[in-house]
Amino acid sequence: MNFDRRAIAAPTREVANWIAALAYDDLPQRTREVVRIAILDTLGAGVYGYQTPWAQKLLAWARRGGTSTEATVWGDARASLRAADAALVNGTSAHAFELDDYHNAKLHPGAVVVPAALAVAEKLNSSGSELVTAIAAGYEVMIRTSLALNPSATRLRGWHLTGVCGPFGAAAAAASLMKLNTEECAWALGLAGTQGAGLWAFNADGTMSKRLHAGKAAHSGVLAAELAQLGFTGPTQIYEFDDGGVLKAFSDASDPAPLTKDLGSVYHLDQTAIKTYSCCGSTHSYIDAALALRKKFGGAWNTKVPVRVGTSKVVDVQCGFDYAPSSALNAQMSLRYTVAAALVDGQVLPAQFSEAKMADPALIALANNLKLVPDPELDKLYPKDFAGWVAAERDGKWERVDILNPTGSVQVPIDAKGITEKFRGINPKLPADKIAAVALDIEHHTVRELLALLHA
Repeated sequence: MNFDRRAIAAPTREVANWIAALAYDDLPQRTREVVRIAILDTLGAGVYGYQTPWAQKLLAWARRGGTSTEATVWGDARASLRAADAALVNGTSAHAFELDDYHNAKLHPGAVVVPAALAVAEKLNSSGSELVTAIAAGYEVMIRTSLALNPSATRLRGWHLTGVCGPFGAAAAAASLMKLNTEECAWALGLAGTQGAGLWAFNADGTMSKRLHAGKAAHSGVLAAELAQLGFTGPTQIYEFDDGGVLKAFSDASDPAPLTKDLGSVYHLDQTAIKTYSCCGSTHSYIDAALALRKKFGGAWNTKVPVRVGTSKVVDVQCGFDYAPSSALNAQMSLRYTVAAALVDGQVLPAQFSEAKMADPALIALANNLKLVPDPELDKLYPKDFAGWVAAERDGKWERVDILNPTGSVQVPIDAKGITEKFRGINPKLPADKIAAVALDIEHHTVRELLALLHA
């Protein structure tokens, strides 16, 4: 890589220079593997999400802008939208039912970066190697942006980091595919950052806006890179500028160091987690604990048994609200509901978020009878470790299960076979093995070949 850190003083330009210089051969083998898995997992989430009402509403809106042959909506037979609009729809679909990957930097990189990269790669007919390189750039920039903001501090101010940081990742991926130079990459980052947004207010009533955040971030990033290529300038100090730079604007505890520390030698994207449950990633350790406790108690769960759940401050604010049936998102974000579903049903998958299941009186009662216990030890761990514990009383004694990191995390990983089975489970009508074979060997296939397999 032709990359001289000493020659560049400002973090925005340093990141831009890294994006412009990044080549496939620079990527470690493990990083390439993570990217290939991310492609398969995100496609699975996106094709499933394509069927949801919110994805269909957004697609109907996008179609009002007319047709184009640049990019395909996942699940359609042919290209029909501009690249930015396809990224918008596919990103929303990928984030549509809480099945997409996540990182402990408290964001969902796959649902933003993969749709943006695939749309631009399809438009440009990029090679599989170029696609892998671009997705790696996008994930890394998006994650490092969140780490620089301080994820917990930014989240506690009400920001949804996927929406705030996502445009940076999508812009990095698009810029890589478009082979923008350092100056153009800096403009693209600046244009991406000025579009970053996403508020946690969706939790007030479980509305569709959360689903939009990933898609809008993907759209913003593609738009930013395309404008930069046309010579439309963006702020080249988007991270660090004192008056309106992202770091100061979104967080009182930001630190620019994570943006560039070990950039090019350490890939934070390697720590990306795969979802095994169809709900907020911050609840997954609790679900693992609840399932283990259920097994200890013999399987079928007595809803009268007292249950305690240890929480960190961020998880309590984000997911600890009283549960009342409303939307699927409300249940998916509810620590109370997901733990109750795990205890009673032994799983937390799309079936647990049907209208009938979410309104089950026994589940509602159990969810709201759980005692949430603030635990300072969990505060020390979170978000580096998405830790949690669940305890239940039996014969006057409390039995407790602690989980440091959930199934699907890098500490408890799911391999390519497991990702393929997840794809098959949520999209049973599609040729999962064929799709996996292409996605997991994308360097020897074309993007268009992969997307054609998504049409049943």
